[in-house]
Order: sequence, then C-alpha cells, then structure tokens
Amino acid sequence: MLTTTTKKDLNIPGLIWTDPERMSGTPCFENTRVPITHLFEYLEGGESLESFLDGFEGVTREQAVGVLELAKRGLLEEKTAA
Repeated sequence: MLTTTTKKDLNIPGLIWTDPERMSGTPCFENTRVPITHLFEYLEGGESLESFLDGFEGVTREQAVGVLELAKRGLLEEKTAA
C-alpha cells in the first residue's frame, strides 16, 4: 500500500521508504540508504540494471524492477490523463 504524508514523504512497503532523519528524507530503496534516483541515473548513463545491482548490493532485483514499474505506470497514467 502506498502512503504519503507530504510531497517528499513516500513509503511503499518493500520498495521505497523515506525518513526525514536519514538522507534528508530522500526516497530510498527500503532497508538501504540508496536513493531511488541512483537507479535512473545509472540507466540514463547507459549502465545496465545488472551494473546497478552489482554497485548497490543492498538493493534487490525485485525492488529495482518494482520502482521501474511504478515509473512506467506513472508515465502511462500521465499520458492517458492528457
């Protein structure tokens, strides 16, 4: 279940968590201090998902794919709403 209390506070159990006391509230992969933006930066830079996972051992494949799926759904919802 997705829960938010502020624009910056995003928690999706198993995928994403935020805590204002850690990483200045930056959304991170759950149980890590790895910001989800790192995944997109790796992919934008031409790196593979495997390379990202090798670089951030605390992040699981399921978490990375789940975040990508959320982004995909968000883009598709935006397109159909326009």
